[in-house]
Amino acid sequence: MTRLAFSPIEINQLQVLRDHVLVADMNFDNERKLSTGIILLSDNGKNSGIRPRWGRVYAVGPTQKDIAVGDYVCVAHGRWTRGIEIEDSEGSKTIRRIDNKDILLVSDHMPTDDTMSDAYLP
Repeated sequence: MTRLAFSPIEINQLQVLRDHVLVADMNFDNERKLSTGIILLSDNGKNSGIRPRWGRVYAVGPTQKDIAVGDYVCVAHGRWTRGIEIEDSEGSKTIRRIDNKDILLVSDHMPTDDTMSDAYLP
């Protein structure tokens, strides 16, 4: 069987170690719409993109007591690993390991992303 270089890895079972947390569904490329109706264009890769991001918890380690699979967590900017493309029973997705000590908020539903950056906007 030949695999392409960046094709998703098929996952049947995933075991997370210690208190590590894996997230999926982090939003980097899409525009955001504020509750006021204002549309913010994609800021990924720009100074204005330096802000916390929300992600859905995909898996947790056996000693993680504060967060459960399915929760949404807000993570300080850059406190996640590069993503790896996987394919599971739900389809293809990108998962990342996040830094536990930089989890800012936890929610049981996806909050609206109204966060604004303090970055300098020329």
